[in-house]
This record gives sequence, structure tokens and C-alpha cells, in this order.
Amino acid sequence: MSKLAKYARLREQIRAYIQTTDDVWARLATIEAVLHHKMRFFWTGVYVLSGDSLIVRSYQGPVACQRLRDGGVCWSAIRGGDAVIVGNVAEFPGHIACNPASRSEIVIPLRDREGRVFGCLDIDSDRLDAFDKDDEKGLKEILSLLHA
Repeated sequence: MSKLAKYARLREQIRAYIQTTDDVWARLATIEAVLHHKMRFFWTGVYVLSGDSLIVRSYQGPVACQRLRDGGVCWSAIRGGDAVIVGNVAEFPGHIACNPASRSEIVIPLRDREGRVFGCLDIDSDRLDAFDKDDEKGLKEILSLLHA
């Protein structure tokens, strides 16, 4: 099964799970859990803007950095307003190493109903070059369920 087909199947599963509430945090927690376990990611979580920091809201996987002050992949995605894919986090300027086993990463900004960025979905792999444009497309389609 192709990666995009797997994401499409997961999107339909997630849609069924989250239809019982409009609460964005419950929806995100369910999205994280399904993605983490079905895609076998190393770390899957959400950071939210709080003043001049990103604060971890929820996650699946090893213990995470609680606060990201500046720099790194998450801030790059937040400031750029679009997904950032990093094949080797050791080569990313300013990378914040919450766990040394993390090797590659994809971060997608989260937007509220008005289109304002309020945080990001952060997914790490313990393999190099684990993410590509198919992951970006599949994850964005899943995240479109947040406000559906």
C-alpha cells in the first residue's frame, strides 16, 4: 500500500473517531495517537504558542522538551507558516535535540478557524530521511479534520 493510500485510510478512521466532539485538543490527541501507532513514528506531538515560547501540549513517545524558546524546526515551521521537512536533524541550523535518537523530522503548523497559526504538529523519526512530500500531503489532509 502506498504511503498516501495509508494516510487516506487513517484519515477516514480518524474522522470516525473525532466526530463526537468539536474540541480541538481532543481531536489533536486522537490524531497524534492514531498517527503514532499506525505509522510507527518515533515521536508525535503538538506544541502550542504561549508568549515567546512553544509549549508541549500532548504527545506520544519518549519524554519531550517542555518548552521551545527559539530556533529549531518547530519555530521554522511556525514562522514560515508551512511544513518543514528535515532529512537529518543534525544538519539543521539551531536544531533543538529533545532526544538524541531523533534523526529526521516533519513539522506542520496548526491553524485556527480564522487561519492563524496557534502551534504545530511535530513528528520525529529515528531514521534519516523518513519524511517526504507524500507525508506532508497526507498529514495536511488529516489535519484538515480539526475544524471539519
